[in-house]
Amino acid sequence: MDARPDLLDALTLLRERLAASRFPLDLPGAERARRSCAELLGQLDGYLLPRLRQPEAPLLAVVGGSTGAGKSLLVNSLVGRCVTEAGVLRPTTRTPVLVCHPDDRHWFAGRRVLPQLARVVGPRQENEHGPALAMVASRALPPGLALVDAPDIDSLVEANRDLAAELLCAADIWILVTTASRYADAVPWNLLRSAKEYDVALATVLDRVPHQVAAEVSRHYGALLEAAGLGEVPRFTVPELPESARGGSGLLPGTAVASLRAWLAGRAQDPSVRAASAARTAAGTLASLRGRVAALAAASAAQYATAVRLDQRLAEAYDEADRRVRACLTGGGLLAGDARAHWLAFPEDATADELMEALMRGLAGLLVEAVSAADERTAAAWAREEGAPEGGEDGPEAVAERVGVLVRRLRRCLEELAEEARRAAALPPEPAQEAETAALLAATLLGGRSGGVAQQALAAMLGTRGAARLRDQGTRQLRGCLERVLTGERERRGAPLHRLEISAEPQVELVAALSAVRRDGDPGERAARAVRDARDARTTHEAREEAREAREARDARRASREAPAAGRGEP
Repeated sequence: MDARPDLLDALTLLRERLAASRFPLDLPGAERARRSCAELLGQLDGYLLPRLRQPEAPLLAVVGGSTGAGKSLLVNSLVGRCVTEAGVLRPTTRTPVLVCHPDDRHWFAGRRVLPQLARVVGPRQENEHGPALAMVASRALPPGLALVDAPDIDSLVEANRDLAAELLCAADIWILVTTASRYADAVPWNLLRSAKEYDVALATVLDRVPHQVAAEVSRHYGALLEAAGLGEVPRFTVPELPESARGGSGLLPGTAVASLRAWLAGRAQDPSVRAASAARTAAGTLASLRGRVAALAAASAAQYATAVRLDQRLAEAYDEADRRVRACLTGGGLLAGDARAHWLAFPEDATADELMEALMRGLAGLLVEAVSAADERTAAAWAREEGAPEGGEDGPEAVAERVGVLVRRLRRCLEELAEEARRAAALPPEPAQEAETAALLAATLLGGRSGGVAQQALAAMLGTRGAARLRDQGTRQLRGCLERVLTGERERRGAPLHRLEISAEPQVELVAALSAVRRDGDPGERAARAVRDARDARTTHEAREEAREAREARDARRASREAPAAGRGEP
């Protein structure tokens, strides 16, 4: 059992990495990756980890197949009584039924396997708290084997299809049931191909075969299996009988399922065959991890690469917006139109408040236009990328409202700086003069080359050093305002992408976890070795127990022979 702890630790780590994997962008293949990830988690939780932790647990054989194949009738006939509902209405099987020997109930009463399913006792019943597994005990099944009647794999109800897939992933043995009229359909062959891919212990049942064509159908079905590389799979044929035509009610004669019953009993009662069945499926599942996890890592990498491209397009759009704003300010683009008229009329025919208001209004308009253009450019770039998230776009009115708040804050900051500069220059606190100083500061910052005239006026008012210091302070406030506007709007526009928190770590962690599983050799061989070790340990324990019992019996016989002799006083 030396390999088991390391393998279990590696698989537990892989399970954690799979649980943390997400594929939020709707890229090609993303839905397949989500389903594959969920399937892997279900297989690890419901089968592989429990099987490796307790190799001696009973085998779980799941009877699966397409709608109307006769799965429930087959299970009932194997058990010898009606334990699972069969009928003509579809879909019939909603809650799966597990049948086991009474001595094996404890293996399945808890959440050792299929932890996502609640347990209910007795015949099938609906569970209001979610999917459930109905448990039935029957001495008709040998100890060491449990049968599960699964929902239709092609059910019209999606939840039934998903549950059927989960049950098959948790099985040691797949019993795939098809009919003489549908054995060439896609559904059974999809199951057969999956079974071959995972190298599970498998048997097929060809149900409802008319006597007159039994040989021909069986021969053709065998040829198809042989061509698919499944020629060694055990095949069982159930003839078409009156019980089959009653909508699945009643039971098939014991002779119709005797060979299948004997095959299953052999798997459960022969320790070496039983261990081999469990080892094969566990090894096949482990061997399949490489390709399946690698595909998930590739899907995760595609998610990250797309997220990086989308973020780059967003950054490019807002970098361009930043360049446009700064170029406009440097070139004096804000001293145009209404603002230019107020500047030329200042201070004789335009007040400081009018000039300040015109400049702030021009700055807000410039920023709204730049943000709107960046959003449009981002939207166009994201539209060319498959899987880009939607949302994050606002109309000009909403952008103008947010920008207006920050521009008004900038105005208050410039007015406060002007007041402080006048106090530092020992000028009297006159509101009109303070407003004029603030207006000149705004013209210096926003007027481009024309701002030099405003700077000279500030120097005459505050002195050269005072005016230079005020300009530097105002420049920092203006830069802060521009950064807050553009950064805030960029984050808002990118929020639908950024809240997904797509990173490169999931891909790296999946590959590392898979490498840990495979580090000490072939995973299939390790699983087989772990199950063989468990079988050998159990066999050794049983041999020791038998030897101890033999010694005790021998001692008891010896004591019984010596007791009469001792009563007669003989030596």
